[in-house]
Amino acid sequence: MMQLPDSIYNWVRDFFTDRRHCTRYAGRLSTVAVIKASVIQGSGLGPASYVVTAADLHPCTTGNRIFKYADDTYLVVPTANSSTRCQEIEQISIWAAQNNLKLNSGKTNEMVIRGRGKRGKSANLPAPCPGIERISSICILGVTVNDQLSAADHVNSLLACPTRSWHP
Repeated sequence: MMQLPDSIYNWVRDFFTDRRHCTRYAGRLSTVAVIKASVIQGSGLGPASYVVTAADLHPCTTGNRIFKYADDTYLVVPTANSSTRCQEIEQISIWAAQNNLKLNSGKTNEMVIRGRGKRGKSANLPAPCPGIERISSICILGVTVNDQLSAADHVNSLLACPTRSWHP
């Protein structure tokens, strides 16, 4: 295994040790708060720190999948396991608490992928998990995905933005 030079190792160690924060606004300084979170949001090392921290985050039901990117986590539950959705979210919340993190319920959404046509639109949908908003589209890494896996929402959002520059 490659060793980091002492200066880089010390810098990273210092970054994660004894974190404190205060805010200056309108010429006033807030009190200093100790940061106890294991992942520092918005920091240069935050995404890498999350990847390391989330290495042990796995679904509790076979067939369900968890995808992680930077500080985002996506849980994918196939129809056959739809009854496990709420349990999986609860397990993620417990994992977060054990890792000094908190599941942001305001950013936690559920999207049920439905097939196109009559059969997909009339399918019986499971009840939403308590406290989780059900949505019909989501933006993942800049790409809008909707509940019918159509590119229409993404294309429409691109066309609606006249300031976007196009480069071949």
